[in-house]
Order: sequence, then structure tokens, then C-alpha cells
Amino acid sequence: MNKAQLVEAIADKVGGRQQAADAVDAVLDAVVRAVVAGERVSVTGFGSFEKVDRPARYARNPQTGERVRVKKTSVPRFRAGQGFKDLVSGSKKLPKNDVAVKKAPKGSLSGGSSTRTTAKAAAKKATAKKATAKKTAARKTAVAGTAKRAAKKTTAKKTATKKTTAAKKTTAKKTSAAKKATAKKTSPAKKATAKKAPARKAASRTTTAKKATARNR
Repeated sequence: MNKAQLVEAIADKVGGRQQAADAVDAVLDAVVRAVVAGERVSVTGFGSFEKVDRPARYARNPQTGERVRVKKTSVPRFRAGQGFKDLVSGSKKLPKNDVAVKKAPKGSLSGGSSTRTTAKAAAKKATAKKATAKKTAARKTAVAGTAKRAAKKTTAKKTATKKTTAAKKTTAKKTSAAKKATAKKTSPAKKATAKKAPARKAASRTTTAKKATARNR
């Protein structure tokens, strides 16, 4: 049975071929859009449609037998419901004057508002997790930057302290050298003064001797 035959099969039940075609298109469009969005569409007694992610893998070319790498992809999957399985297997008989799949009770259809709400909630949680991860990364970066700055400041302080100590040592050396030079200059002057002192004493003795000679005369 193709789509046109499906439309013809339900045309009498929905009031005409055009209404049946519109109904089939609407149902298929809703299922496809929900599955593409990652939602699971489940119809009680019939089955469920969902999106399945397949990881990258290796396969073999059936014609050449060559090993080929298959990229990661997503595929739709349909799982038949238990009522559908029972009818196909023959454990249950198809009803003659009733629909094969009973109408689902309220709340048993997923892929509608409840499923979308769940999907939105999951998306919000994922967004919140990403935001938290970004904030954590930003905090770690800030802490690392603060640590680097502190290390730079400590290094700068150590360098300044070393320079100050070296300058003090240099100044002390210069002061010590200046004192030694001053001491050397002062020492010869003291010696010269010490040598001149006996000359003065000799001159005073000569004067005293002349005075005594004058008196004797």
C-alpha cells in the first residue's frame, strides 16, 4: 500500500479523498518534524518513532569487501507496539467492525505538548550546565590571572630588594674607601706637624741662651 492507496482506504471514514489526503499529510508531517527535533512519538498499540544516533564505525563494501569508515550519523527508528506485534504474529485477531488500533487514552500520546515541554526543560538544563561551565572556567582563569599577577609582584619586590641591598653595599664600600683615603691624607700631615715641633723647641732654646749671655756681660 502506498500513500495514495492509504488515502483511498480512509477517504470514506473522514468525509472524502481530499480530507483524507490532508489528514495523512498532517500526521506524517507532525511525526517527521518531531523525530527530526529529537522527540519520541509514541502511539499506544501501534508503535513509536524516534531518532537514533549511530557513532562512527567501520563497515565493509559488499561489492569489493573493502573496509570503509562510516561517519557518525542519525537515523529514524520505528518500534512496533505490543498490540501491533500481537496482530501481526496472529496471537490476536483483527476486529471486523472496529479499528485495529484502539484509540489511545488521554496522556498516552507522546510527541505532543508534554514531550515538547520535556524537551524544552532538557534544553534549558543543558543551557544552564553550559553557562555554569563557562562561569567556572572564567573563575579559574581569573584565579590563575590573579596568581600570576601576585607572582609578578613578588618577583618585582625581590628584584627591588636585591637592587637596594646591592646599592647599600656599593655605598658602604665607597664610604669606607673615602674614609681610608682621608685617613691616609691626614696621616702625613700629622707627621709633618710632629717634625716641625722640635724645630720650635730648638728656636726657643737659642733665644734663652742669648738672653743668658747678655746678662753675663
